[in-house]
Amino acid sequence: MTDEISRQPVEMDLFGNPLEPLRDRRGRPSFKKNKENQDFVAVRAAANWSQERIAEALGCDPKTLRANFSRELSGGALIVEGLCLDVLMRRTREGHVPSLRALQDRMDRTAPPAPKAKGKAQEDQAGKDVPAPIGKKEQRLEGAQKPDAEYGDLYDRIRPQ
Repeated sequence: MTDEISRQPVEMDLFGNPLEPLRDRRGRPSFKKNKENQDFVAVRAAANWSQERIAEALGCDPKTLRANFSRELSGGALIVEGLCLDVLMRRTREGHVPSLRALQDRMDRTAPPAPKAKGKAQEDQAGKDVPAPIGKKEQRLEGAQKPDAEYGDLYDRIRPQ
């Protein structure tokens, strides 16, 4: 049996040399996208680096950068800010007081104000029946119910073109 395995024909190239498997792949190696590279691009995009500068720092072509990291390039600032908020929240839950203060300051700056409670003045106005404003269609319908008798009045209603 071993004789049969060893007697298999060896493939030859055009010059009669035995074919050997390639040791190295030809051409440029393909770019590998990983979490570390995604964070790298997102932070630099948030810092307003140009795409050419980010590609040079990453060691790839700008076209490859745009193809693989379009989400990070367009929303880098949001990604980084979200990560910062996640870290602040985690540290706040652990009881870290400076993180709590930083999170409160950030919320005070960015959160919309709380709705105000109704006071007496607003309650008094809410009790009165205020007629709703009349819309364009309703005005036209009312105008059609009372047609003008004079030609001059009819021509005044026509809009100039």
